[in-house]
Amino acid sequence: MRLALSFVPRSSPLVTAAIPPAVACLYSDFLRTAGTAPHRRRAMKTAMPSSALPCFHSIIPPAARLPAVILLALAALPAASRAQAQDPAITTVTVSAGKDPVIRKLDKTVHDVSGMPKAANGTAQDVLQSIPEVQVTADGQISVKGNAQVTVLVDGKPTAMMSGDERAVALQTMSGADIAGVEVITNPSAAHNANGGAIVNIVLKRNRKPGAHAQIRGSATDQGLWNAGASGDVTGKKLGVHGSLAWRRDGTRKFRGSAVDWNNPLGGQAGQTLQTSEVFVRRVVESGALGIDYALSDTDSLSLSARHDSRRSRPLFDTLNVTPAGAGETVDETIWHRISYGPNEQSDRSASLGYSHQGSGTALKAMVQHSATTGLVDKSYRDVYVEPARATGYSRGATRSARRLDQATVDWSRSTEHGQWGMGVDIQGKTDDLDNYQASIDPSTGAATPDPGTTNAYAVKTNLAAAYLTDRIRHRQWEALLGGRIERMALRVGPARGDPRKSHWQAFNPSLHLRHALNDKAGLTLSYRRSLQMPDPRDLNPFATYVDAQNLSRGNPGLRPQRMASWEIGTDMEAARLSGSLGAFHRTSRDTVADARSFADNVLVTSKRNGGQARSTGITGSLDWTSDAKLRLGMDGGIYRVLLDTPDLSGLVRQDGFAGHVNLKAAWSAGPDDVSLDAHGQSSGITPLGRHGATSSVNLAWKRQVTGTLSLTVNASDIFDGSRRTYRTDTSTFRQAGFDHFVARRVYVGFVKKIE
Repeated sequence: MRLALSFVPRSSPLVTAAIPPAVACLYSDFLRTAGTAPHRRRAMKTAMPSSALPCFHSIIPPAARLPAVILLALAALPAASRAQAQDPAITTVTVSAGKDPVIRKLDKTVHDVSGMPKAANGTAQDVLQSIPEVQVTADGQISVKGNAQVTVLVDGKPTAMMSGDERAVALQTMSGADIAGVEVITNPSAAHNANGGAIVNIVLKRNRKPGAHAQIRGSATDQGLWNAGASGDVTGKKLGVHGSLAWRRDGTRKFRGSAVDWNNPLGGQAGQTLQTSEVFVRRVVESGALGIDYALSDTDSLSLSARHDSRRSRPLFDTLNVTPAGAGETVDETIWHRISYGPNEQSDRSASLGYSHQGSGTALKAMVQHSATTGLVDKSYRDVYVEPARATGYSRGATRSARRLDQATVDWSRSTEHGQWGMGVDIQGKTDDLDNYQASIDPSTGAATPDPGTTNAYAVKTNLAAAYLTDRIRHRQWEALLGGRIERMALRVGPARGDPRKSHWQAFNPSLHLRHALNDKAGLTLSYRRSLQMPDPRDLNPFATYVDAQNLSRGNPGLRPQRMASWEIGTDMEAARLSGSLGAFHRTSRDTVADARSFADNVLVTSKRNGGQARSTGITGSLDWTSDAKLRLGMDGGIYRVLLDTPDLSGLVRQDGFAGHVNLKAAWSAGPDDVSLDAHGQSSGITPLGRHGATSSVNLAWKRQVTGTLSLTVNASDIFDGSRRTYRTDTSTFRQAGFDHFVARRVYVGFVKKIE
C-alpha cells in the first residue's frame, strides 16, 4: 500500500485584482433578466438545442443566477485582497498509496470501484450490481437490503434524470468508467433528503494529478451493439479541466406475457384478455460532460460542471391479444396484433456551480444546480385483426414529459473538542410536465379524432425548503451522530384546463446514529431515521391515460406523503483476513399509496389512494475473506418478513410473507490479469395484493493488462439468463398473472487505452 501526497510550489507573479469573467457574465445575465415577469413555460420539446450559448446563462436557470453572482463575487474577494502578495516556495514531497476497497463509516459504506474490471467498459447498472447490500434487477429496479424506496444521487445531489421512470434507462446507459465510488446509505442522517428510503450515491471520477491525461475505450458484442468513449483531464497549479464523450449502440430484448380476468361486482360483467409480446429495443445514446475546478487559494475553490445525454430508439413492438368469447356470444374469440414503431426519445442536461472553503477546523460548501430531462414515448399503433377478419384499426398517441429540478444548498461544519457540528439549508424546486394524447385515425382520410377522455395535460410543481442540524460526538469508545431536519413541502397539481389543486406539509424528522467500539476490530451500531416520501408525480395525474383496450390508469391529485420510519442495529468486526457485519432492521410505512380499482363502461380504471400500511423486519449480514494479495471472496444477504395492509373493495387485505436475497463475489488478481465474478439471487416475495417471482444473475469480468497503458476487457452478464420474473395480482375486481423477461445475457469484448 502506498500513500500519495503532493506539495507543489505556487507561482510567484503578481495576481491581477479584477472581477472574474464568470462574475461579469453572470451579472450581465442577471441584469438582462431581472425585469422580466415570471411565466410558466411548457417544456414539451423532444430534442435539446444543438448548440450552447457562450455564457453561463445557458446552463444556470434564472432563479439561480443572483445566488450564483453573489457566490462568485464572494469567492473572488480573497483572491483580490491578495493581489499584491507573493507566495513562498514550498518543498515538494511525494508518497504513493492505494485505496481500501471498502470503508465503513458511522452513517454509510463507501465502495471504491475505480479499478473494478467490470466498470471499464460497463454501465452504471453493471457497477451497482456488484455492490454489496444493493440489488438491481435486469430492468433497472434498485433495492437496498430489500428496501425498494431508493434515492439515487450523483456526487451527493439529486438530478432530474435519476428520478421517476427515466432512472432505469439512465443507469443502463451511463458509463461505468466515469464512476470512482459508490456510497450506500441504508439509514440516512438528517443531512440528507432521503425521500423516505435508502440512498445510493454515485461519485464520479475527478483526476487532480498534475499534468495531462487521457483515456479511450470501446467494446462490442453481437446484434450490432457497441460502445466507445473518451475522457481526459488537464490539471495545472490552480486550474483543472476534465471532460468525457461517449457513444453507445445498445439494446434489450424483452418478452412479456399476461392473462387478465376482470369482473364488475356492480354490473356483473366479466371478461378475459391474453397478451404476449416481444420487442428488441435498440437505443442510440450520446453523452458528454465537462468540468472545471479552480483553486482560489489554499482553502477556497470553485467548481463548474455540465453534462448532456440523449437517447433515442425506434422499436418494433408487436403485442398479440386474445379475447375469449363471453357467455352467450356467437364469436368464439377475438385475435389481433397491436403493432407500434415508436419513436421513443429522451434527453438530459445538468449544470452545477459550487464553492468550497476548508480551513481552521471549518468547512463551507455552497452549490446551485439545474437539471432537466425531456422525453417522448410514441404510442401510435395499428390493430391487425386475425379473427374475426375486419378492417385494420389505427390510433395515434404519445406521452411527452419534461422534468426540471433547480436546487441551492449550503452546508457548514465546524470541528469541536468532542466532535463536529454541522448545519445546512436545502432549497429545491421541481416541475413535472406531462402531456398525453390519444386519437383514432380514419384510414381513408387520415383524419385524427382525439379521445377527450385520455387526451390531457397537467403539471406538478413541488417546492421543498429544508434546514438541518447535526452533531457528531466522540467520547472514549462511543461515537454518536445526532440530527434533526425541518422540512416544508408545497405541492401544486395544475391541469391545462381547470383549477389547480394545492397542498403543503411540514415535518420535523430526527435521526440517530450510534456506535460503541468494543475494541479496535469490532463495534456495535444503532441507527434511527424518520422521513416523508412524496408521491410520484405520475400518480398525481387527475386524468385517465390509456393502457390497453380494457385498462385505463388514473392518478389522484389528493395523495398525501407516505410517513416512513426505520430502525437498524448491528455489529461489525475484523479478524486477521476476515471482516464481516451482522444486523437487524425494522421499517414501517403509514399512508402507503396503493392501487384503487373501479369500472367505467366495462373498462377497468386503476387509480391510487392512501390508506395502506407496510412493515418489514429482517436480518442482514456480510462476510469478506482475503486469502492473500491475489484472491478476495465475499458474500452478503438477508432474510426479512413483510406485512402489508392494502385497501380493497372488501376492506383492508392483510398479507404476510418472507423474502430474501444473497450476493456472492470473488476477485482474483495475478500478474497482468484481473478476474471478478459476482452472483445474485432474489427470492419471490409479496407485493400489494399480489406476488412476484424469484430472479438471479451471474456475471463475469476479465481484464488483462497487455502493456502499461493498454488493457483488454471481457464482460459477460447474466450468463445463465435468470432475469425472467413472474408476477401475480389478485383483487376483488381484477386478477392478473404474467411474466416480464428482460434478456440481459451479453458478452462484451473491449479495450482501454491510457494516454499519459
